Amino acid sequence: MKTTSNKSFSQLVTLVFKGVAMAMAVAVVVLNILGAVDLKTQVLLLGIGLACLAIVSLDSGKGTGE
Repeated sequence: MKTTSNKSFSQLVTLVFKGVAMAMAVAVVVLNILGAVDLKTQVLLLGIGLACLAIVSLDSGKGTGE
């Protein structure tokens, strides 16, 4: 059972991780257009965004069994 403060903290963490994932995607697109970074760095940034989305997915999946 989640209290109100735990629930709002969980929602804040979810929002932050989704924001980081979106920022990584936008950064890769912009940096690719500018030609400022190599492919290895772009894949690293996309990996960070994907890891954030995976954490959000795992966090939202843990409450389904209750």
